[in-house]
Amino acid sequence: MVTFLAGGTGTPKLLDGAARVFEPSETAVVANTGDDVEIGGHLVCPDVDTVLFAGGDVLDRETWWGIDGDTTATHEELSRLAAAAGDAIGGEPGAPRYLADDAQTAGREIARWRRFSAVGEFMEIGDRDRAVHLTRTGLLDEGKSLTEAIRALAAAFDLDVDLLPMSDDPVATLVHTEGGETLHFQEYWVARRGEPPVADVEFRGAADAEPTDAVLDALAEPVVVGPSNPVTSLGPMLALPGFERALRETPVVAVSPFVGDEVFSGPAAELMRGVGREPSTAGVADAYPFADAFVLDDGDPTALDRHVERTDTRIDDADDAERVARACERALAAVEADAPDAGPPRGDAE
Repeated sequence: MVTFLAGGTGTPKLLDGAARVFEPSETAVVANTGDDVEIGGHLVCPDVDTVLFAGGDVLDRETWWGIDGDTTATHEELSRLAAAAGDAIGGEPGAPRYLADDAQTAGREIARWRRFSAVGEFMEIGDRDRAVHLTRTGLLDEGKSLTEAIRALAAAFDLDVDLLPMSDDPVATLVHTEGGETLHFQEYWVARRGEPPVADVEFRGAADAEPTDAVLDALAEPVVVGPSNPVTSLGPMLALPGFERALRETPVVAVSPFVGDEVFSGPAAELMRGVGREPSTAGVADAYPFADAFVLDDGDPTALDRHVERTDTRIDDADDAERVARACERALAAVEADAPDAGPPRGDAE
């Protein structure tokens, strides 16, 4: 068994080739849910759905978001109605519209602190994609847990891996800007294009949330942390009580999303800088004290005090992903070979 921690696009890209290295039926994927939002009454789980659509071979691999070839008639009509209504509804057409504060904590528990109006929908949601969100939300409203709802969707898309949300409890990734605003991550990244300077990142609700039993079982197996954003993809998971402790007690290999101080993609550098971490491979290593080994790019000059496997870590296709996954396999083998001589668990005690 092996467990991947997934967020953003880095780990899903790695999973594209990991099936050639790790048996899919013996693979679990724990996905970040801190990015989830409720828009127009339905729950959107971006990091879960990237894995879901990739595993179901329907992902749009140009954007790494949504379903390939999907239509957007509903989204376009929502945008048209908001623009046509104009002053009657107020606000800037197409801008995110949070529901009122009291509405953020009312109703569906899993969606608290992250509710947006459907008026002027700021995230482009395809029609088939929307059917997935409506099905998930309907199952939640029937009393299913998020884990149960996602397993039902995984069955519908014929996933070979066991796809798990990090928690059945609400956690929201909120970005505090230097200008004094508090933005949900999706507003920061999708609507604002990551432009507001970051002062801090909050994982609201994490202290009161828990990893599910299924997640804790998965974390008892060797773990691969893919080349995802350490702050907003892994940070919500690490903020859950007991999650990092579990990682300290099992073999863990992490793939750096940086080559030295150059990030492959996304807002990782800005976010790491915003939370006071060095935006580099060295900063990632500091953020992951539980990791026993790292997979670094051949051109990465960083020297670490842990086992390192090197390869070309750029992932543009499944062959690239297989190459990186084999480096992860070698790193896990090296860690497990040293396990009988291992000292106490890594990192500070929780």
